[in-house]
Amino acid sequence: MNPRDEASQSPSAGPSGTPGAVAGACELTVTAASLEDWQLVARWAADEGWNPGDGDAACYHPTDPAGFFVGRLGDTIVSAVSIVTYSERYAFLGYYLVHPLHRRKGLGLATWQAAFPHAGDRVVGLDAVPAQQATYRRAGFTAVGENVRYGGLPARSGTPAPGVVSVAPEHLDAIAAYDRECFPAARRDFVSRWLTAAGHRAYARLRDGRVTGYGVVRPALEGHRIGPLFADTPEDAEALFDALTAHLGPDEPVVLDVPEARKDAVALAAARGLEPRSVTVRMYNGPAPEAGSERMFGITSLELG
Repeated sequence: MNPRDEASQSPSAGPSGTPGAVAGACELTVTAASLEDWQLVARWAADEGWNPGDGDAACYHPTDPAGFFVGRLGDTIVSAVSIVTYSERYAFLGYYLVHPLHRRKGLGLATWQAAFPHAGDRVVGLDAVPAQQATYRRAGFTAVGENVRYGGLPARSGTPAPGVVSVAPEHLDAIAAYDRECFPAARRDFVSRWLTAAGHRAYARLRDGRVTGYGVVRPALEGHRIGPLFADTPEDAEALFDALTAHLGPDEPVVLDVPEARKDAVALAAARGLEPRSVTVRMYNGPAPEAGSERMFGITSLELG
């Protein structure tokens, strides 16, 4: 995510600094964050307008408990960043935050420098606001495309499509395998939590017993967020979108983060009455991983990829 500290300083993409090496940050201690710590960081994200899901922290943190970091001045948490390692080759960076009372002191940069070695030699992805692209470019990241956040009151299709089923435990193996075709690494444990977390609704599209798409909707600070929305065809994606929104009231908005390059996904968001709200830029510090982008109608999250 975008740094909320000092845009004029460039984070290092490797272990080239320590907290004590940054002016104004000599008292900063950076450690792995507990789930309780991360609940506080999630509240910061809400204050920044990121509209997190109600239970995101509890789903995110177990994915890589050693990959969530907070910086403290004494006993007070003042900064955060997550670098979640999904495999030996891929990691994702998010939650790059500094509390408003402690910005422009070098604390964000110090936290980055202390945490980034957790990525090892993995390719790291992130989503940045456009204004911070230059900051990440100086750290060795390259932009590969934009994600557009669409939101609004979803239009209803009226007729449920055949083949869409509520996800049950017997679907987990097939959905985890399908997810691996759409994401740069296997993440079965995360998918299991994401499908079954409190308040989450998950649907799959089946054709001749084969999964041709799946999606999840969850309550958020404002309305609901859909993600992921992966599907073989636009028709599969439309059917899933309609199932995911069927239970919502007429005044309940949804948010869907769509890769701008996926014209079918953009068309789906527009056809269902959603409008563009904001833009982030997907960036990597190495070769962009192969991830079945032709199936991507909505990314899982801007925080964990």
